[in-house]
Amino acid sequence: MNIPTPARLGPETGPSLEELLNDVDSRLSGLGDALRLRDSVAIESQAQALHQALAHAVDGFTRQARAGGNIPSPLRNRLARASGQVAAQRESLARATFALDRAIELLMPEQTPTAALTPYSGEAARVRGFYGC
Repeated sequence: MNIPTPARLGPETGPSLEELLNDVDSRLSGLGDALRLRDSVAIESQAQALHQALAHAVDGFTRQARAGGNIPSPLRNRLARASGQVAAQRESLARATFALDRAIELLMPEQTPTAALTPYSGEAARVRGFYGC
């Protein structure tokens, strides 16, 4: 009989928790590299792969816990660290996106088409005033 060990779920249930975390670590590294290179295609690809790796890892940890298996502290700590790294990369990406949006606002004059204006926006009011509406 094959009983799952604390760090191994067993061949019938999937890879070990260690293998799942190694995949997450690898995907985090790949995403970090893609972000540093500012390669949008690689960022998208690595982000999707990281999302899948995290989902598999969480599923593996959940199955292990539900099966009554002991999850070693070092593995729990690695998962928590990976979660923190994901949050840090998400925050870094949000800051970069904000900086880019701000730079675009400063470099490009606002060109809002009249059809896209809401009736209550300041620009729409100026357009209505110009045309006597």
